[in-house]
Amino acid sequence: MKKVLAINSGSSSFKYKLFALPEETVLAEGLGDRIGIAGSTFEMKLPDGKKYHEEVDLPDQDTAVHVLLDWLKKYGVINDLNEIAGVGHRIVSGGEEFADSAIIDETNLQKIFDLTDYAPLHNPAEGRGIKAFMKLLPGVPQVGVFDTSFHQTMDEVHYLYSIPYEYYEKYKARKYGAHGTSVRYVANRTAELLHKDLKDLKLIVCHLGSGASITAVKNGKSFDTSMGFSPLAGITMGTRSGDIDASLVQFIMDKEGINKIDDMIDLLNHKSGLLGISGLSSDMRDLEGSDTKRAKLARDIFINRAIRYAGSYAVEMGGVDAIVFTAGIGEHDAYIRAGIMKPFECMGLDPDLEANKTNGEKLISKSDSKIAALIVPTDEELMIERDVVRLAHLD
Repeated sequence: MKKVLAINSGSSSFKYKLFALPEETVLAEGLGDRIGIAGSTFEMKLPDGKKYHEEVDLPDQDTAVHVLLDWLKKYGVINDLNEIAGVGHRIVSGGEEFADSAIIDETNLQKIFDLTDYAPLHNPAEGRGIKAFMKLLPGVPQVGVFDTSFHQTMDEVHYLYSIPYEYYEKYKARKYGAHGTSVRYVANRTAELLHKDLKDLKLIVCHLGSGASITAVKNGKSFDTSMGFSPLAGITMGTRSGDIDASLVQFIMDKEGINKIDDMIDLLNHKSGLLGISGLSSDMRDLEGSDTKRAKLARDIFINRAIRYAGSYAVEMGGVDAIVFTAGIGEHDAYIRAGIMKPFECMGLDPDLEANKTNGEKLISKSDSKIAALIVPTDEELMIERDVVRLAHLD
């Protein structure tokens, strides 16, 4: 039985799933956490409900890869490393180099490192993880699945900024977007649920988590998306500000005596968003349970910013067939979903508020609604596994 690993490495985390082919059954999944930080741990969950969790020294991605392969054998998930037929890796930025997922050889691995400026916290960690797998599993296809690839179908009108064109020519300064792997899965699954061809649909995919983005999908392709050159742009997020007037950045730096732009970017990335507005938490669940005015304000601003993007996309695409909610908030927060759906009633969306009260994959608009609304749980790892199968010809 052939098996495929799907790897999702962050700057200090290492998520994984092992799939069995051709059924796509998940044989093991888990997380290496706090990589490079004191108190690092590793966990593995198996289909029979067994869960293993230990404090393990994980100084780097290379060590996490060693631990994963050791644990797969230790707990009887595999008998031999030769059972692993391919490994897929989620990579945040492929720049303009990668318009699709790709087999990673030494040349493409170097390109991932060369794109560090576009995702400084993620690309190097992901590259190091791939390098470790190439060493420990020689000859096993390694496939890079880039979050930015799906958005390479945007045209210049949508991806260029209104700054001197030479900065695009010299530095590729443009919108790249993110969450492309998730949006690709959700869009395809939505088409299946609606019994329509994806190429005939106009969708607005609301990937709402701690990191959040809104993407317009037209005829199966990314038409526009809210995140920009980096994941800092777009709607309000857990700790990220989303869109902000650049002059306000300078104003705050002057008033607060912030001398380094790096410190200001850190503030916008890690101390803003829901956390900054509420003063309480970046977690929407904490805000939902709070009766403070600022907690409610943070939730309502989150809804408002999502509506701004979703509404503009609906108009620009010349209509919308479905609005789809996914990721942690999108899949589990009925208040947020209802708030985003409400303004679309003027365009013919008839929400099923009773269905919206509960979670899970489902239609949350009435059967005769002109615009469908759905909850579709995302599955980035499944998308990664399928790209490995496709590009490594494992089917």
